[in-house]
Amino acid sequence: MTDGTEPQGRGAKGPEELRRQIEQTRSELGDTMEELAGKVDVKGRAMARAADLRDRAGAMTVQLRSTAAQAGHKVQERATEAGHKVQDRAARTGHKVHDRATEAGHKVHDTAMRAGHRAQERATGTGHTVHDKATRAGHDLEHRVEHGVPQPARPLVMAAVRHPRPALAIGAAVALAVVVAWRYPRR
Repeated sequence: MTDGTEPQGRGAKGPEELRRQIEQTRSELGDTMEELAGKVDVKGRAMARAADLRDRAGAMTVQLRSTAAQAGHKVQERATEAGHKVQDRAARTGHKVHDRATEAGHKVHDTAMRAGHRAQERATGTGHTVHDKATRAGHDLEHRVEHGVPQPARPLVMAAVRHPRPALAIGAAVALAVVVAWRYPRR
């Protein structure tokens, strides 16, 4: 094939020129064959088209992800801002409630302290009265024991009067034994 630059009918001027023309014709023929093969190669063109579509889809995916990320950041910023506002309001309300509760707590504490002091004064007075009565009763009991209990049992009764806790513990143990024996008799 000729490219139309040389007039037809003219031959090569020498063997070198002929070789050059053959080489040029071969090169043009190779390019033409490649073009024809590319047009005829449906599978290759389809693969190239698929690769192009993949590249476009990848670019679109990146763009969509970027857009979604931007929207996500905006939503996150708005949510954070709203959260801070709610947190500030809650903190202010919490401080107000805390202040009121503290004030009420102080009032209750003061009232309880006054009531406690009055109760302590009454209990102290009652305690003194009970102590005096118990002391008198103890003296009366000692006097009766000394004069009303027979001689062999008198030291034992006097020890129980002077040290009532061990006597009460022994009495409780004896009472428990009697109740258990009465409640669960042997068969």
